[in-house]
Amino acid sequence: MPENKRFLPLMVDLHGRTVVIFGGGSVGERKAELFSEYANTIVVSRNFSHRLSELHDQDLVTLIRADAGTLSDKEIIELISSSFLVIPATSNRQINDRITSIARSLNILTNQVDIIGEITIPAVIHRGDLVIGISTTGSSPAFSRYVRQKIEKVITPEYEQMIILQNDIRNYLKEHVEEQKHRRSILWKVLEDPMVWEDIAGSYEKAYKRAYDIVQEQINKKD
Repeated sequence: MPENKRFLPLMVDLHGRTVVIFGGGSVGERKAELFSEYANTIVVSRNFSHRLSELHDQDLVTLIRADAGTLSDKEIIELISSSFLVIPATSNRQINDRITSIARSLNILTNQVDIIGEITIPAVIHRGDLVIGISTTGSSPAFSRYVRQKIEKVITPEYEQMIILQNDIRNYLKEHVEEQKHRRSILWKVLEDPMVWEDIAGSYEKAYKRAYDIVQEQINKKD
């Protein structure tokens, strides 16, 4: 990572925000597929891949047909002025640099695809409310994907169910255990119990019953 870079992993709510992508090829397509799940996504390009056209037909992205290389500064500003993030993803480095420069002059974040810029996009693992981002800060996207595949074998779908269980037990404890430190200790007991993990792989109800028994045991012990 360049010495002047200081990347901090953050979870950002993109609901209602706009992401503008310049470039309708394979790179722009990948970016659009990712961001269309989270934000209002606009793709600007002379031509669009078949997949981008499909996303447009599904009302997942907005396509604007324009040649980024011939757009004036004013026209680019009009396209990006209300955006949260701009992604210059054309095949021309000079065009990408120009778009990035204009976006930065407006204090808009950028994710230029051919340099290590202000933002890098991690490889992402979703397990319900559990979200894991893996990044090499742009040094090796292939290695990020490799690590993601490794972690996916460890972070199984049971983790998603465990989050739900923990939340349900936590809400119960808030009503029945006054001391926050004691609540935290009980939640850890549930997390560390191998039988709960074994049960949750087959039946949430069975896992909850086991967790509830642990809770009652710990409450009675405290009393």
